[in-house]
Amino acid sequence: MTLIIAEKPSLARTIASAIDGRQVRGDGYITVGQYIVTWAYGHLFSLSDIEYYNPCKSSEGWSLENIPCFPERFHFELRSDSKDTKYKQAKSEKRTSGKKAATKNESRDASSVGYPNEDSVKKQFETIRALCLREDVETIFNAGDSDREGEIIVRLCIINSFAAGVDITGGELLAGKSRQNTDVSAAIKNKKFCRLWLPDQTPETIRAALGELRSESEFDRLADEGFARTFVDWLYGVNLTRYATLRSGMLLRVGRVIVPIVKAIYDRDLAIRNFKPEKYYVPFSNEKTNGETVELTSKLKFAADSLDAAFAAAKAKCDEYNRLGARVVSVKRKKDKISPGKLWSLTKLQNYLGKKYKMSMTDSLDIVQSLYEKGFVTYPRTNSEYLATAEKDRIHKVIDAIGAVGYPVRFKDGKQIFDDTKVESHSALTPTSKIPSKDKLTPDEAKVYTAIIRRFCAVFCNKDCIAEKTELVIRVGNPPENGEDFTLKGMHILEPGWTKYDDYTGKDKLLPALSEGDEVNINFSPVEKETTPPKHYTIETLNNYLKNPFRDELAAKSKTKRDNSVASDDNIVGDMADEGEDDRDEYRAIFEGLELGTEATRTSIIDNARKSGYIKLNKDVYTILPHGEYLIESLARMNIGMDKYKTASLGRALKRVYRGEITPMDAAKLAEREISAVFSQDNPDGWAGDDVGVCPLCGGKVVRSRYGYGCSRYRDGCKFKINRQILGRPISLAEAQAILNGGTTGQLDGFTSKNGKPFSAALKLVGGEVKFDFSGSGRYSDWQPSQHAVQSESAAKSESVAKSEYTGKSQPVGDKPKLIPGIPVDDTFG
Repeated sequence: MTLIIAEKPSLARTIASAIDGRQVRGDGYITVGQYIVTWAYGHLFSLSDIEYYNPCKSSEGWSLENIPCFPERFHFELRSDSKDTKYKQAKSEKRTSGKKAATKNESRDASSVGYPNEDSVKKQFETIRALCLREDVETIFNAGDSDREGEIIVRLCIINSFAAGVDITGGELLAGKSRQNTDVSAAIKNKKFCRLWLPDQTPETIRAALGELRSESEFDRLADEGFARTFVDWLYGVNLTRYATLRSGMLLRVGRVIVPIVKAIYDRDLAIRNFKPEKYYVPFSNEKTNGETVELTSKLKFAADSLDAAFAAAKAKCDEYNRLGARVVSVKRKKDKISPGKLWSLTKLQNYLGKKYKMSMTDSLDIVQSLYEKGFVTYPRTNSEYLATAEKDRIHKVIDAIGAVGYPVRFKDGKQIFDDTKVESHSALTPTSKIPSKDKLTPDEAKVYTAIIRRFCAVFCNKDCIAEKTELVIRVGNPPENGEDFTLKGMHILEPGWTKYDDYTGKDKLLPALSEGDEVNINFSPVEKETTPPKHYTIETLNNYLKNPFRDELAAKSKTKRDNSVASDDNIVGDMADEGEDDRDEYRAIFEGLELGTEATRTSIIDNARKSGYIKLNKDVYTILPHGEYLIESLARMNIGMDKYKTASLGRALKRVYRGEITPMDAAKLAEREISAVFSQDNPDGWAGDDVGVCPLCGGKVVRSRYGYGCSRYRDGCKFKINRQILGRPISLAEAQAILNGGTTGQLDGFTSKNGKPFSAALKLVGGEVKFDFSGSGRYSDWQPSQHAVQSESAAKSESVAKSEYTGKSQPVGDKPKLIPGIPVDDTFG
């Protein structure tokens, strides 16, 4: 018998349906002829929590006692049933059913293939284990999704079926290697392990993959990369989340990828907030020649401290140009082919759907995943816009199927479509030969499928788009000594070709009918313009940034060195700077692991940032929320650097694991080094809940909280506090202790008045209130910082989002967070 373990029930049904024969339903599996098809519910196993490795004796909550935690070998344990597991499966199956209410028959059929219910995770794993150990099962197929996560989801089920509860450093157990279970080799000895690698889920592809019998060992490096990613994200997530939470007094979800994503949005919004527009002048002419208007805008910009001075300089240049005169020095016309856009990667498809339909990344991924599971499109989580040369036969079949329903397509070859150097694991997202009727799709599915098939038709359209392009060069004076060349470009579509099938945004632009040598009438004058602020990140621009966060450095061929905190044996930017101006840089960034997140993880991490209250998505625009500001500002105060350079360095390490250059534990050691640096630094500001001194009003304890320093008897009515920030200046632990113990601080710099002016003053305790003390004269300001001091805006607003997503309850100021055992790294940290 041959056992097939699918990642989820929907795929199990699809595989079983593709196999010829009568289906016999069992408890947690389906038998079809010589095949047994069973399933997981996504991740059945997760890494054990810190308490498994470092039990905490002094507290039932999170404590500094057992962090940092760096396991020598990582332990996976069976996940308990959770609302989250059930929600995810229900959501997936809801998509697959077209978001329609299930009938009684559908519900009954659903339960027969194992929707999660009480004890279902444990029960389903026991089913998988029993099937793996059956003597008549000779071949076992890993049918996880065709990516690193799918690889380890099913591989962990197989590993734990033969050696339950083992500690591992990678995927070595399938070769019969175990340090804890001597029976593994005997149990596995007569089994053959294969991989069901499915670029799409059509019956033809499934049957072909079953016949190939690809060895599971071919995917050991992919599994190792998956384990390395899991280990690294666990180390960052659990250690730094607890560390930051204990220091700040507020639950802060910290992760390797989620923090740089939030920081990118924070930095952009801060730049917009602090932007000050500046006016400048540009020489501009808008005169008619032979009855046609000729617009000329200079590249020169005139700005100065004085607007009058800038205008005068611009006016002088305009007068000079007008004296020099203008003439046409070059006219070029040619017919040219206009190329369509490339086939879709997931990122580019999400960009398009977000821009056109304001569709969130989560929604678009859910929908394209549904289309994949129905067999209508290829694997969605692809980072490539190209096809592999080995796929030409498949593309011929897709073209035949699309042509049969009326689209004018023909096969085309060439590097612009087929390029193995730009395909890592999965090629571009395309339709399959299984073409759905429109009434079989939901409205949103129809939008997504239409985008995919129309782009495919544009790329393989049997008619080219032909345009006449015109380039006109008008010269003023004799540049570069004096004067300037103005290049005007025009285009006129002669044959629309593929533009009928894809969203073509270009418009005809006709230029004046001028010939070389013609004099051009000009009348330059200064035109006032104003600098514009940066734009908020959109789905498209954030996606593009995350896919290649070093785009600006590469475009400028920058030799910027990385932050000293990042390993110095690699120069992330320098060794890529001369790669050229096409998309080679983008693909090298992907293959080198320089992107932030991956196609498979980016959507869920951004969604986690939204659920955590860090960022907001309004239509297709991202903005930072107060809790996100508090996260970034708190990490900065704690000197926890999570920038794109550090994240990309770890991403590179994961790719090195995939190439077999280092092991998963080597990658984990790199993360340990970075985390150890955080824990080894001095912590002058103390921890949330630490005693600071005695309350001058009631004699109670003053403790450190996320807002500053306050009396522990605040619930009894004592209102004494020293804000964490007063008029823009943070108040350190030592300064708060000086106020409480000696009644005053020394002269402090860094305060900013309401009028924006900086000033210095001491802080002194007077009658139980903190007041400004100017020049040590004994005169105190009537203004009372303890009552009116300006907190960090983000800290003040964060109170509304202080509810922990882990417990659903607010964390009182100064209390240590309650321990939530078994937080699944896959769902919590990025």
